[in-house]
Amino acid sequence: MTDNAPLKLHDLRPAPGANKSKVRKGRGEGSKGKTAGRGTKGTKARNTVMPGFEGGQVPLQRRLPKLKGFSNALFKTSYQVVNLDRLGELFPQGGDVTIDDLVAKGAVRKNQLVKVLGTGDISVALNVQAHAFSASAKEKIAAAGGSVSEL
Repeated sequence: MTDNAPLKLHDLRPAPGANKSKVRKGRGEGSKGKTAGRGTKGTKARNTVMPGFEGGQVPLQRRLPKLKGFSNALFKTSYQVVNLDRLGELFPQGGDVTIDDLVAKGAVRKNQLVKVLGTGDISVALNVQAHAFSASAKEKIAAAGGSVSEL
């Protein structure tokens, strides 16, 4: 083919080394034969191991209970937590703090129970309304001149 001749479809060839034949494992010792990359002996060399086999340990599907049962976890009360230092940041001027105020400021999600915990210090007088308070939170709010009321 000369430089100025047009390219023809029958002249196209793959780049040298681009086409390789598929490796046929386990088809004789001349070509990845014998153990075929499986090492020597043992279950994994001979055949496939069933999914979920854990080497003789009782497998997960047998450790877990077969049937549904009773659990008290369904009746657990979970609270959105607000710490005192966060209340001090959100309401530096003091005043009344309700659940709606906390939702508006992004401290808690709406329609959830709220509990105030005593982590951090507070210096302003807050009148806090929430569903629950820790004992240390009650003490610190009262010491700062505020009040607590449980809903």
